[in-house]
Formats: sequence, C-alpha cells, structure tokens
Amino acid sequence: MIVPFLEKGLVQQTGWLTEREFLVAVAMGMISPGPVVITATFVGYLVAGFWGSVVATIGIFLPSFLLVLIVAPILVRYRSNQNVQGFIRGAYAAAIGTILGACVLLARIAIGDWLTALVALGSLVVLFRWKVSNPVLVAVTAIIGLIAFPLLNPAWVFVK
Repeated sequence: MIVPFLEKGLVQQTGWLTEREFLVAVAMGMISPGPVVITATFVGYLVAGFWGSVVATIGIFLPSFLLVLIVAPILVRYRSNQNVQGFIRGAYAAAIGTILGACVLLARIAIGDWLTALVALGSLVVLFRWKVSNPVLVAVTAIIGLIAFPLLNPAWVFVK
C-alpha cells in the first residue's frame, strides 16, 4: 500500500533512485520474509548504507506499530458500533484501491517487452485459475527470466 508513496518520494521528488532501482528495491522487499514495506530498509541501505537501513526500518515500522497499539483496543471495544464498522469497510476499500494503484505503478516499470507482458498476463491467469502459491509462481517466473534473459538480452532491464 505504501509503494506509490515511496515511488513518488524516492524517484520523482528526491531522485534518490531511478525507476529501475526502485523496482529492484520493491522486488527485494517482495522476496524477503515480511511485508513490502521492508523495501524501505533496502532503499535506506542504498541511500545511506547500514545506518540508513536502520533508520529507514525504524521510520517505516514504528508509526504503524504505535497506531495499531493505540487504535486496536478502541476498535475492539466498539466493534459493534455501526460507525466503527463503516470505518473498517471504508479502510478495506481504501486498501484495495491503494494496492491496485501500486500494481499499475509497478507494471509500468516492470513490463518492458512482449515476454514480460506475457509472463505478467500468464501469472494473473495462473493465480486466479489455479490458486498457485506466490513463492511457487515467483520461482517459476524467475526460471523463465533466467532462461530468457541471455537469449533476449533486453536493454530496458539494466539498472544503471
């Protein structure tokens, strides 16, 4: 959910990362055990080394941790309240919209030729038709990439 905000700040506003470097950072967050916001750790490392990664990790996790710590007991106490239920439904809708926005943003960066478009489309079909686990899908598409990369040698992939 934070991907569009990270992209805007890191690529467009500050110029700390190129779009390709940002895509690699998100990919590192996706393959690591934990949420996508772990991308912040990788970006912190790219920008300021070890201490940058420490500060970025604390900065990305602490606010949401404190918010949940403070707000969760209140939501649990008033969960039968119609206003609270409406708030939660609205939060779900906002989260889904944000995730879809992140998908569009990442697709613009990651899909650069016919093969990546085909892999993306095939992945969607596989996910919705057969409910394959994400790690298996990532492994299969990584193998496709490892085989196809030396054959196609796409210039758009290289992070400068």
